[in-house]
Amino acid sequence: MNNYNFAFFDEGSKREIRRATLKAIALPGYQVPFASREMPIARGWGTGGLQLTLSLVGKNDRLKVIDQGSDESVNAVSIKKLVIGTTGIDETDKTGEATLIQSRHRIPEAELREDQILVLQVPIPEPLREIEPSEYATKRLHADKEYSGVWLMLFEQIMAHGSVATGADHPVLVHDRYVMAPSPIPRFDNPKLDHSQALILLGAGREKKIYAVPPYTKVVSLAFEDYPFEVERMAERQCRLCGAAGVYFDELFDEKTNEKYYQCNDVSYCLQTRISLS
Repeated sequence: MNNYNFAFFDEGSKREIRRATLKAIALPGYQVPFASREMPIARGWGTGGLQLTLSLVGKNDRLKVIDQGSDESVNAVSIKKLVIGTTGIDETDKTGEATLIQSRHRIPEAELREDQILVLQVPIPEPLREIEPSEYATKRLHADKEYSGVWLMLFEQIMAHGSVATGADHPVLVHDRYVMAPSPIPRFDNPKLDHSQALILLGAGREKKIYAVPPYTKVVSLAFEDYPFEVERMAERQCRLCGAAGVYFDELFDEKTNEKYYQCNDVSYCLQTRISLS
């Protein structure tokens, strides 16, 4: 810890990232370019989210890092080691105790509060990238609020599959203005973005973009009137370990009994539920 500046970055780098973050908060859903730094982890391992975390973390924060619902994956553990090793702050696996949460592919099951910040790692921040490869062109499309390409993409999925086939990263409209990529969270988590009490920040290190959903901001998942937005079907399912229902589950297979079973994807939520029931 003594060999590094607090939170790894020099103070000038932190200020630059914070300025970009403030602009992102002022323009919900708008992608703000920033000078993405070189990090001691590989690009694609959450460098954008990590840079946000390092620029915002304070000495009194408690950090939680999750990767696809787990606090103990290689990605989550590596990020925690870097942040804690250069700050000395406390870590926690309890969502309710954390002030700063960095996540990959999930929004925690427990409802977030006003005094919490959620940082989402983003590989591809541009929702128009599959439609238009040019960065200059996508900027013009956003400026003109021209999102017919996104609607056409969803329409083609319905024609091909009978329903929208976005397994994750389903595009959303933020504050009735910008179409935004919510990061590769499952559709199940999209409703949690709408009027969230917590500040949600999204960072893409490789693409050098920061964007945000401020607290209590309107976020609507794109859908047609005759094909409304639907989350993954989790009804009538129950966690084998804690008995929870109405959460996002992993579907597993028991080779001994040849039967499917379900467990909470959010490992910490599952553990806390079991503790509360014991």
